[in-house]
Amino acid sequence: MKYGISFVIILFVLSSCELKQNAEKPTLPVNPIIGTWELISGTTIQGKDTTVTDYTKNRKFIKIINGSHFSFVGHDLSKGKDSVAFYTSGAGTYTRTDSTYTEHLQFCSDRAWEGNDFPFHVLIQNDSLTQTGIEKVEKIGVNRLNIERYVRLKND
Repeated sequence: MKYGISFVIILFVLSSCELKQNAEKPTLPVNPIIGTWELISGTTIQGKDTTVTDYTKNRKFIKIINGSHFSFVGHDLSKGKDSVAFYTSGAGTYTRTDSTYTEHLQFCSDRAWEGNDFPFHVLIQNDSLTQTGIEKVEKIGVNRLNIERYVRLKND
């Protein structure tokens, strides 16, 4: 009996030390931009023209970001069978420093966009991502402000 009580006390002390050690281990910082994001709305302003697109109606667009690369794909929900037919995709690498996220577009369904860099200011709040930046592609005359609002998709 004497050894049994001693054993329980020693076991309790050792398990307490283990819990304390685990609690003191620093957690690695997680890059909050990593994940799968669904585009909710997009606003582009070029000159005096402003276009607002609601991506929750008739369209679906997602962006996937890992530790070094991003990709996006979007399409209409009518399977391209009416006047709102739409498809786009692209991918590349990115860099991120604080709130500046720069996409280096290497692949795009619209080839004129390939090989360009697009810096954005990003704001991440809970499960929302807003990216704002100038998209400039001189060879096709694009020079516009782009504001995109995303929501993080949850794992099933």
